[in-house]
Amino acid sequence: SRKDLKRDFRKLWIKRINAACRQYDLSYSRFMDGLTKAGIVSKTGEGLNRKMLSELAIADPKAFEELVKTAKKALAK
Repeated sequence: SRKDLKRDFRKLWIKRINAACRQYDLSYSRFMDGLTKAGIVSKTGEGLNRKMLSELAIADPKAFEELVKTAKKALAK
């Protein structure tokens, strides 16, 4: 059904983001927490969403690396 498809895509995006984050010694949950603290991702749906983050991790690793650095800086504060 449509709901299952949405759920499956969300799981896929999270797995891709997690795999990309692990290359920089950061877990998915810490990465998302850092992006939330930095104001890049919000719980209301503003900013980057998981689909965009997944696409960045695949298509533009340099930009994703910058996001990881930003998340780590926000977590350090």
